[in-house]
Amino acid sequence: MTDATAETPREGPSVGSLMRADAHTSKRNAREKRFRMYGLIAVCSGILMLLLLMSSILTAGLGAFFQTTIEIEVTLDADRLDPVGNRDRADMSKVTTFGYAPLLRDGLAETVARAGIETELSGRDIADLVSDESVAQLRSYVLDNPQLLGQTVPVEVLASGRIDGFFKGRVTYETAELDKNISPAQLRLAEALEEADLLETGFNWNFITWPDASTTRPEAAGLGVAILGSFYMMLIVLVLALPIGVAASIYLEEFAPKNKLTDLIEVNISNLAAVPSIVFGILGLAIFINFAGLPQSAPIVGGLVLTLMTLPTIIIATRASLKSVPPSIRDAALGLGASKMQSVFHHVLPLAMPGILTGTILGLAQALGETAPLLLIGMVAFVREYPDAPWEGGLFDPATALPVQVYNFTQRSDPAFVERASGAIIVLLVFLLVMNLAAIYLRRKFERRW
Repeated sequence: MTDATAETPREGPSVGSLMRADAHTSKRNAREKRFRMYGLIAVCSGILMLLLLMSSILTAGLGAFFQTTIEIEVTLDADRLDPVGNRDRADMSKVTTFGYAPLLRDGLAETVARAGIETELSGRDIADLVSDESVAQLRSYVLDNPQLLGQTVPVEVLASGRIDGFFKGRVTYETAELDKNISPAQLRLAEALEEADLLETGFNWNFITWPDASTTRPEAAGLGVAILGSFYMMLIVLVLALPIGVAASIYLEEFAPKNKLTDLIEVNISNLAAVPSIVFGILGLAIFINFAGLPQSAPIVGGLVLTLMTLPTIIIATRASLKSVPPSIRDAALGLGASKMQSVFHHVLPLAMPGILTGTILGLAQALGETAPLLLIGMVAFVREYPDAPWEGGLFDPATALPVQVYNFTQRSDPAFVERASGAIIVLLVFLLVMNLAAIYLRRKFERRW
């Protein structure tokens, strides 16, 4: 052994094997495990809170999609309902609901007697089992079918809110003893009608299609006007925000010179995306209503306000999509003789379209759930009439929106409106879920990986 090959002792602390963890490595691995555990706990906590929220909404709101109805036989007195006797709708329309109420009350009492149900309730107390909306239902039915006058016909009418709540578990015999709007005897009569197959609870399509109702008729309240108003506003946002946002993004990203002015514009666009939505409501109130003179509670005003609010989101998403297209695509198009505009519109824009569509849909979903700006422009009004078609001026007719309808329901004292509010939230969440799923589908279908 020579001096060159001889082993010399190492100075300092001994070095352990790479196959065996030292104290420092063990501590680092322990910290990593704890961090993973914290992350897992955070994710599980978030999922748990989401499940609790959804279960609370579903428990409170699913009952709104079911409604209790009573089938009764009503004798349509021709002398009372058509005094002129010509079966003309205009003349028959002069008979108000006050003329139909006694017929409905007598028909319900006769139906109870015909079913062999014994009760000590008076005719007025028996009539309280049905909704006040049932009289208007009967009137509309007779006006649409004047040939039925003079006959005894079966009619399916809405049960009152308390009777409906009884079969949904919201009203009990104990609460009925303390409630001036219902009594235990009326609940027992309702159970007897159910046993006689004259009362049933079924799916309530009217909750989706009917307009709002007064505070005394929660069982007749629907979302028809709110859904139509939200659709009109989303249509305006799509028609205005998409082309303007995409055009502004293309100019800023592809054609605008890089100077202080464009930097200022970009900073302000980012700031607008973080501005509270209620500020846009104040802006819409000042410009579109006070200055331009547009009508309050109209979809055109709501659509314009939501367009201003959605534009920054679409611009930011579009610019990000344009930036994600590799520069080699632009260089290849320009190298083959294409102009700057041809390279952008024929090559860059189609490749960026998945991100643009995703950003647009997410912006629309955000606008669909906004409430504060719509409250400031008067869309909180009580609206019973459906707006006309857009080409017939329906964009200027009074309307409301789904989130505002939820707010309206929660402001009313009857407990049945809490159920209606939760049901409206479910409808809104379904729309938002569909829009988000559409965004995911479009992104995955058209996405290009580089």
